[in-house]
Amino acid sequence: FLPPALGFLRLACSPAQRLSAHGSLLFSCPAYTAVLTVSERGGHCDGCFARKEGLSKCGRCKQAFYCNVECQKEDWPMHKLECSAMCAFGQSWNPSETVRLTARILAKQKAHPERTESEKWLAVKEFESHLDKLDNEKRELIQNDIAALHHFYSKHMEFPDNAALVVLFAQVNCNGFTIEDEELSHLGSAIFPDVALMNHSCCPNVIVTYRGTLAEVRAVKEIEPGEEIFTSYIDLLYPTEDRNDRLRDSYFFNCDCRECITKEKDKEKLEIRKLNDPPSAEAVWDMIKYARNVIEEFRRAKHYKYILYLTLSPICELSLDKMGAVFEDSNVYMLHMMYQAMGVCLYMQDWEGALRYGQKIIRPYSKHYPSYSLNVASMWLKLGRLYMALENRTAGVKALKRAIAIMEVAHGKDHPYISEIKQELEDH
Repeated sequence: FLPPALGFLRLACSPAQRLSAHGSLLFSCPAYTAVLTVSERGGHCDGCFARKEGLSKCGRCKQAFYCNVECQKEDWPMHKLECSAMCAFGQSWNPSETVRLTARILAKQKAHPERTESEKWLAVKEFESHLDKLDNEKRELIQNDIAALHHFYSKHMEFPDNAALVVLFAQVNCNGFTIEDEELSHLGSAIFPDVALMNHSCCPNVIVTYRGTLAEVRAVKEIEPGEEIFTSYIDLLYPTEDRNDRLRDSYFFNCDCRECITKEKDKEKLEIRKLNDPPSAEAVWDMIKYARNVIEEFRRAKHYKYILYLTLSPICELSLDKMGAVFEDSNVYMLHMMYQAMGVCLYMQDWEGALRYGQKIIRPYSKHYPSYSLNVASMWLKLGRLYMALENRTAGVKALKRAIAIMEVAHGKDHPYISEIKQELEDH
């Protein structure tokens, strides 16, 4: 790779070393630091994020779990920030994941001021903060995080001044990564400095997946020597305007990739129902605004998961009925609502209901998302597991094999997730 002074990564190799488009590993990056989400404790190791049974719990706080003594010792410099605090605060210990991750960055910077293995091309201190672009609402949220950092960690850490903390939280917000499992369930948050160096495109030529707390970057298209490497920062399901709204809000830029310039997929993504009396342009626009508002409400509601699942099912049905009068089922706003409804069914263990939604989602997903999409792979995986649970082995095997075909490119053929899915096939 060419040096990071250019501000982005280009592939530097001879023509004879041209990479295959099918899963070539370009580079990997260990997490500078990572934090397992609280809801996954007990199912995953707090240190390496491995998923296994029979994990051993921390003898002091009894809330962190580890594969073995080695994992526990390796994680102790980070876990000790929270161990005694969790004991002291009890049920009142509830810092956000961003606060937890930022505390670990501060501890890591103090313990290892030198450049780490994760910072070959980009150091954490060199992260872009976009401080000058933060509005009052974002600044207020950062101040709330700073207050929580002081509240939960002040007995165990010394902090820089407020201005430096504002910069650090802004850097984390722009450069942090979410680690997800094979079904795209949230596992935790991490900092991968070298991965953060990649720019965004809605037509990415690489994909980032995770092997525990190791980020791996693989090619999903043919990449020429000297060509820039692009990943995607956002969910690519949505039309151009929505994608750029998200990019401006979270990363402070507009995308100028081919997909955003041509908007060639927008018509299919916003497909209107074919009726004898077609809706007016104004009616279509009003429905789009309604759909965007509902999606935003759900994003906010996810902070209150219990309330969300109690109320989401009827809201999904109402929204689907309303939007279905104008939108085709393949319209991305309909798909979003069906995905939410599927999640409710899974939570309520309504396997048949979840399967019905998944069956409606998978084909449009395959059409709207890029090749080797993790969203498509995870949907095939969910469908396969639902079919198996409902004793439809033929359909289950077919769906799981479709998931594996995508994951072998995105994750690598030797990834533990793929081994687990193949084991599921053998067990059934």
